[in-house]
Amino acid sequence: MTLRLRPVLAGFALLLATALPAHAFEPAIVFDMGGRFDKSFNEGANMGAERFQKETGVKYRWFEVTNEAQREQFLRRLAQRNTDVIVAVGFSMAPAVEKVAKEFPKVKFTVIDGAVDLPNVQSVSFAEHEGSYLVGMLAAMASKTDTVGFVGGMDIPLIRRFACGYEQGVKAVEPETTILVNMAGTTPAAWSDPTRGAELARSQFDRGADVIFAAAGQTGMGVLQAAKDSGKLAIGVDSNQNHLFPGNVLTSMVKRVDTAAYSAFKTAQDGTWKPGVAVLGLKDEGVDWALDENNEPLISDEMKAAVESAKDEIKNGTRTVANYDDQSGCKY
Repeated sequence: MTLRLRPVLAGFALLLATALPAHAFEPAIVFDMGGRFDKSFNEGANMGAERFQKETGVKYRWFEVTNEAQREQFLRRLAQRNTDVIVAVGFSMAPAVEKVAKEFPKVKFTVIDGAVDLPNVQSVSFAEHEGSYLVGMLAAMASKTDTVGFVGGMDIPLIRRFACGYEQGVKAVEPETTILVNMAGTTPAAWSDPTRGAELARSQFDRGADVIFAAAGQTGMGVLQAAKDSGKLAIGVDSNQNHLFPGNVLTSMVKRVDTAAYSAFKTAQDGTWKPGVAVLGLKDEGVDWALDENNEPLISDEMKAAVESAKDEIKNGTRTVANYDDQSGCKY
């Protein structure tokens, strides 16, 4: 009796196996405060996810954080669904990623701008000081008042790295240039307050600045708007923002957050995703300055040649840009 059942059971098992669908690849992304379409950092990551979906036809899940408690909540919800890879956008995501990644060791996590040392976490950050150096040079060359400005978002070491590189780039061109620096705040709300950004920008313009670099997420939109209203220049950040106010955006310091998000999805899908830490600079095409039809009239051949020469020197190591240090600050 038992012998007769074996072929039947084997055939049933084979039928069941072929009837069950294979596990479909499921990527996801969690955007931090400021919004998916902040025209800056989050939107850059969104562009990478959209590129992956367009190329592969694989849809991704996404959440948009509006308060701090949601970071852990959304990450855990996705991990519980056995999501294959979760991209967490922003340094503030790191504590929540660390906690949830420990609970779900089979789920892959990529945190952008944060660092978590776990075997299922990939940490991607950028050499912001290198890209900021280049736009600092452009600011100094474009300034007619020898006074330029910087408006940061939340006052944290990450944003101080932008300011540090920017200052060095400015001073490399004109050592006597005055640099005005303001931060929008000390809480995550500093990323999403365009009104505050505009106030700080107008104050700097009133004090003589004619070019301001905004590294402030959605708050930076207020800086760009103030430049437009004042007939002055602003510098965008993270995504290429040249098109937002053509003629008033000198350039943008681009962070390839889109590439980081796309790569996380793509490598997780093809099996080449790896944990660990990656820092993407000029040499890796992780940061750059933006030149297109929107700002081309503002960039002279002399400006372009100078900044491209500096870019090559930074890439080959013959020009060094000091990074901001939590202990010693910006020393160069």
